[in-house]
Amino acid sequence: MEILIILAFGVAYHVLKSREQKRRITLLGGYLGRFEIEKLMEGLMEGYLRALGESSPERQTQVWEHLRTQEERLRDQFSEFSKDFAGVWADDARVSTLAVAFPLADKLFPAATFDVRQAFKMHAQGIENGVSHSQHLQSKDRAFLLMAELMLMQHTCHWFCRSKTVASARLLARHKTHYAQVLESVSPQTRQAYVKLLITQPIFKQK
Repeated sequence: MEILIILAFGVAYHVLKSREQKRRITLLGGYLGRFEIEKLMEGLMEGYLRALGESSPERQTQVWEHLRTQEERLRDQFSEFSKDFAGVWADDARVSTLAVAFPLADKLFPAATFDVRQAFKMHAQGIENGVSHSQHLQSKDRAFLLMAELMLMQHTCHWFCRSKTVASARLLARHKTHYAQVLESVSPQTRQAYVKLLITQPIFKQK
């Protein structure tokens, strides 16, 4: 009997978690699907690595110049995405900060959550600053800064859809980079805003 109860609990847990993840993936995908953000991000990541690997200064300069246009497109598209996603109902924008992810954690413990709408707004500002206000940096340093900003944004997307643990694992698998390393590599402004957002953990109210 105890085994049956445990099995029933396990099945119910899996069903609830799968439904919640599917709902979040569908919600986020519905907004991202209107843009080419993921494609542009992949193109920039590959372009940065190609530019950093170029031995010819002339060729490297050409690659950097080509990437500027891609950066501006991504900046503009993510800004629009962030504005669109800001209209999502507050209850659907909660992300649990608990160490152990489980279904409905954001509903049961609303104080231990952050608003992903605010996170996307912060990422939009970080990308904007990286693209438009980092011209004083060397091309290599600027590329590393923007890659970190983009990786942290992608981490937030995966955290929203699944969990922080899964997001960090995907970050390491896809980019060979640890979450803590990315957080250290973004701009001080982004890092400060990010940490503040997670620490305050506001209880949401729909305006």
